[in-house]
Amino acid sequence: MMRQYELVERVLKYDPKADEALLNRAYVYAMKAHGNQRRASGAPYFSHPLEVAAILTDLKLDDATIATALLHDVIEDTDATRTEIDQMFGPEIGSLVDGLTKIKRLDLVSKKAEQAENFRKLLIAISTDIRVLLVKLADRLHNMRTLEHMKPESRRRNSEETLDIYAPLAGMMGMQALREELEDHAFRWLHPDAYQAVTERLSDMRNRNRGLVEEIRQAIARKCADAGIKADTMGREKKPYAIWSKMEHKQISLEQLSDIYGFRVLVDSIEDCYRVLGIVHTTWSTVPGRFKDYVSAPKRNNYQSIHTTVYGPRHQRVELQIRTHEMHHTAEYGIAAHAIYKNEQAHARNGHDAESGDDSPYGRLRAMISTLLEAANPEEFLEHTKLELFHDQVFCFTPKGRLIALPRGATPLDFAYAVHTDIGNEAIAAYINGRHMPIDTHLRNGDEVVIETSKNHVRPAAWEAFAVTGRARAAIRRAAREAERRRFIALGRQLLGSSLAGAEVDYSEEKIKAAALKSGFKSADEMFAAIGRDEIALSDLLGVVIPNAPAEQNEPSYKPARKFGRAQAQDGWVNIDKVTSLKFRSSEIDGATAVSISGPSQDLPIRFEPGGAVPGDRIVGVMAMGEGIRVFQIHSPRLKEYEQEHWIDVTWDIDPEHPQRFPARISVTALNAPGSLADIARVIGETGGNIDNIKMAKRAADFTVMHIDLEVFDLVHLNHIVAGLRAKPAVAKVERLFE
Repeated sequence: MMRQYELVERVLKYDPKADEALLNRAYVYAMKAHGNQRRASGAPYFSHPLEVAAILTDLKLDDATIATALLHDVIEDTDATRTEIDQMFGPEIGSLVDGLTKIKRLDLVSKKAEQAENFRKLLIAISTDIRVLLVKLADRLHNMRTLEHMKPESRRRNSEETLDIYAPLAGMMGMQALREELEDHAFRWLHPDAYQAVTERLSDMRNRNRGLVEEIRQAIARKCADAGIKADTMGREKKPYAIWSKMEHKQISLEQLSDIYGFRVLVDSIEDCYRVLGIVHTTWSTVPGRFKDYVSAPKRNNYQSIHTTVYGPRHQRVELQIRTHEMHHTAEYGIAAHAIYKNEQAHARNGHDAESGDDSPYGRLRAMISTLLEAANPEEFLEHTKLELFHDQVFCFTPKGRLIALPRGATPLDFAYAVHTDIGNEAIAAYINGRHMPIDTHLRNGDEVVIETSKNHVRPAAWEAFAVTGRARAAIRRAAREAERRRFIALGRQLLGSSLAGAEVDYSEEKIKAAALKSGFKSADEMFAAIGRDEIALSDLLGVVIPNAPAEQNEPSYKPARKFGRAQAQDGWVNIDKVTSLKFRSSEIDGATAVSISGPSQDLPIRFEPGGAVPGDRIVGVMAMGEGIRVFQIHSPRLKEYEQEHWIDVTWDIDPEHPQRFPARISVTALNAPGSLADIARVIGETGGNIDNIKMAKRAADFTVMHIDLEVFDLVHLNHIVAGLRAKPAVAKVERLFE
């Protein structure tokens, strides 16, 4: 275990002005606080925070961060308090330790909704001060290094968490060396057989090619020396997880990989980078499509390097990375390689705007968090954030030459939102390299994109499917929710207006606003939206708007639903006096669930249309000549086929003592994995649903889209089934279908 003076000397070596007294005080306090506590390995618990601090000294972090590393577990695991930490070490370190304590209490591998909410809290915590993230990454790295002492379930959970959350965050901050080590530790425990196979094959190849790597390195070094370029040349071997990921992604064997062995050439200046590139390309033949210039177009995490592949000595494919020494330091340690990480905290405190131009990795992390916090729910937040973390990049340009980095597979819609939210909201078309192209075109490196906008454009909600970035998807969903709210407001206004007109009552906006406030709504629009969503009975509101009306005038002209309330829609429906409320009974007509309607003259057969409707849905009846009444869910696209004068105002009238099943159709996108269909059927069966039919709508190499006809009791029952399906790892997407 590192001694006190050894830790202090490590810090003073790269930061002679460090507060030696602070480091000594933190060391002694943490050691005494943890006392006789032991880790699972049997080692003194204090060895863990000490190793975390040692990892951070390798990153050359400031004395406050090192002290935080020593103290990061004391509030959680000892009798120490935040107040005591503030008094002894100051509020800055107290705040950092408190942030790390809150993160430690999160269980990031849990039920999906809980994981999403905890992930949201994690990102909020690290967005306030970059040092919280740096200490947490070092903490995770040491835990992964000692994972063999944990129970199998803990190893699996920590490894999943590392691959899903912490390794991508390290990559986003440009800390490539730390990311690679995290990934390899997680790979070792999650896929032990694959890890062993890859490492054994690498060992065999290393033995076979022992002289080749040195031969190639010397050849490159010799060429640089002959040209008078001072260069450090080194060979490297690709990490096991990176090899396995590439084999899985490209479906190729280990022998087919061209970049298992790579070489780095480190020089003093950018000019020398391009001189080395010229020497390499004029000496050996290049491999087409294997050149990338991240010097002139850096990655979003500030990574800079020139990548090229050539047929080198012995006609071997050789991957080269050419960069300056400064670029190499940044590539290895990311944001921790610069003093700027100390200034990021000031940016956060000063409320740096997500769209005001902070283009550092940490600035982009805060911008991403700021955008994604607008998601409607935690699961949506998690979905968008993982999209941001995992995707590779393409680099595109505005007409003025501004570089826009986007995830691979991004479209002009993503580009528009990356430029500015307003441009994304008003985007209607795109020109790519001067050609008019569809808005869902996949962008490629080097594309110049011009976005055509219109302030009067109403963007279809379906455009969300064209977006890849979380920022674009969040904005589209937000706009869709607002558009839906406006529709409900308009519908509610029409319904209330029709009811008042039918009662021959004059009303004004002032009376409506006063009635809304009296009914507990913040505004008239909020009341109209509640009416449109059928969240409040019109009869209740009429009593407020017409307080002095006779009692019978306030009585509704329909029979109230016992459980789910009354479904209504636009003007033009048949008056309720002509058709009374629906009475459901168990019978079958043409294989469909049938009900009858009690009218003044006859009972009419009722049939649910494909896609179905269930109690709790807002429904519409359509009078079909010779066929009785067809019942549609309010969002069914087939309603457009019928004139509104044929629509009938209907309502659920369910007997809770005799529950019935009703038809509903869902679409399930599932991974092509053994047992996926069994899992889906098990969820439906265990939640009390009944499968009436399954149709394989689309099959691909890695997924299948199924359309499943269900029988459920009501909307709550259906939503319970959908939630259960979405929680299954093999299920990628579940949505309800209406026909």
